[in-house]
Amino acid sequence: MKEYLPIFLQVVVAIGFAASALITSVVLGKQGKRNAAKDSAYECGMPATGDAQPRFSVKFYLVAMLFILFDIEIVFMYPWAVVYREHIAQYGGGIFWSMLSFVGVLTVGYVYAIMKGALDWKS
Repeated sequence: MKEYLPIFLQVVVAIGFAASALITSVVLGKQGKRNAAKDSAYECGMPATGDAQPRFSVKFYLVAMLFILFDIEIVFMYPWAVVYREHIAQYGGGIFWSMLSFVGVLTVGYVYAIMKGALDWKS
């Protein structure tokens, strides 16, 4: 049971800190006076105007998805590059051709996105 004493103390301190922070905010928060100016949304020192959630173009989401797709592909390439020398010494050149085919598929996807105008901001 002695091994669990530091964990128990840490949990007690964390719960105590959270409870004291919540109680302090409730006690001090009730003393402030509320009015329309304090309750309004504050954004860059300007009064809020317009719709709270503007509509975005579908192009924005398409570019975001393409970025995520190609970013994840780069994440797959990094471990491959790290183990390339050890793997090629152990298993031969198959790892090179597998990555070359992977890059080929990425290139085809990139060319397709360009041909469809997914990265053209003017349209």
